[in-house]
Amino acid sequence: MKQISKFLFTFLAAFLFNQVSFSQTQTSNKDQRYIFFLHNAYVEQNPLNVPHPEYGKAEYNEILASFRKDNFIVYSEIRKKNTNASKYAEKIVKQIKTLLKKGVSPDKITVIGTSKGGYIAQFVSTYLANPNVNFVFIGCFRDVDIQEFPEINFCGNILTIYEKSDVYGVSAIKRKETSKLKINHFKEIELNTGLKHGFLYKAADNWIAPSKKWANGNYDLN
Repeated sequence: MKQISKFLFTFLAAFLFNQVSFSQTQTSNKDQRYIFFLHNAYVEQNPLNVPHPEYGKAEYNEILASFRKDNFIVYSEIRKKNTNASKYAEKIVKQIKTLLKKGVSPDKITVIGTSKGGYIAQFVSTYLANPNVNFVFIGCFRDVDIQEFPEINFCGNILTIYEKSDVYGVSAIKRKETSKLKINHFKEIELNTGLKHGFLYKAADNWIAPSKKWANGNYDLN
């Protein structure tokens, strides 16, 4: 009988401790920031240990580690081959709406996408249509996109990063001008690394650092 009572007391104490801890965590995490990271097509099509013949290793895990090192909660996964970008974007929108329903402020959520992942992020921006969510589009706009993807409309706090030597990424001012949804903040960064599309394969500060600032609500990138 004493053993049963002791067990019940231990169980109840542990239960109450967990409840208090959870409550404290919820309160202390009101300023927690979240990143949804969407990788490029090469990672979708190839194992991480297989380097690109021109651009080298896709540093997917290193990129995630860099964001997590700065205390962001990062949501990311390696997508299945030949993932449909617009349909996958709908999945991300549902995940973001779940966070919003839990009370996370929209400006604490940032969607960052490189190359194909950047196009997915653009669809997320369009479908979510929340002007307070942050987005970083990296190496994922061409002038012909206005005609090829007329359904995309930027919405939110938008940062675009592109590399001068990369034919797959140029200024997205034209998309900003044609978008019919609200854009609270818009900024662009042109890099000049000479790495062409390979710049976004690297866990490099030239694009990760401004992405972190944007995710922290530093829209002046100071």
